[in-house]
Amino acid sequence: MRLPERDRVASFDVDAQRTFTPICPDELPVAEGDTIGPELNRQAALAGYRLGSKDSHSPQAVWVTENAEKVGQPGVEGDNVEEHWPVHAVPGTEGFELVPGLPRPSDYDFFVWKGVELDMHPYGACYHDIAENMSTGVIEWLRARDVSHVLVGGLATDFCVWATARQLKEAGFEVILNRAASRGIADESIAEALDAMERAGVVFIDSCDELEQSA
Repeated sequence: MRLPERDRVASFDVDAQRTFTPICPDELPVAEGDTIGPELNRQAALAGYRLGSKDSHSPQAVWVTENAEKVGQPGVEGDNVEEHWPVHAVPGTEGFELVPGLPRPSDYDFFVWKGVELDMHPYGACYHDIAENMSTGVIEWLRARDVSHVLVGGLATDFCVWATARQLKEAGFEVILNRAASRGIADESIAEALDAMERAGVVFIDSCDELEQSA
């Protein structure tokens, strides 16, 4: 696979946080989630811009529960909460930090903090709300720089990575999911997410080897 000129390519580190790794076993650990830093750095080296996102949640959020289970949230307006989850990605905690080897957020070209509001728990990094009406500015920022291709990796494949890839593809970008830079929660949901991404037109690579060899 051959990419266009670097200034038309962006790399996106989606929620590559310790909260989604074995470093924080009491939050939402994803197996091997702490190992993706080097591959995310490899894909960033192929792009002209590097973007990132973090979950940023209060322990008082309305969706907090002891067990993650798919339930509605009575009394919450705007349909901004689809599920309940354990406390995770709280600012000031280790889980909030990016996985080892990644830059500080201030070193990225564009960065998004997701789910700051107590009654909002978005998955994709392009919108603040589940209904996808409130832009985070990612799409507009990329369009303003005439970016055509976005390399995507992060955590987790079957939730926030999938949602972000879909949002970017629907916005008209060519989206490339780097499997080596992503990890998911469960085999079944990963397979479902990959199938949905493929049907949406997202392209897959096993690692940056495929891009570096054609550079």
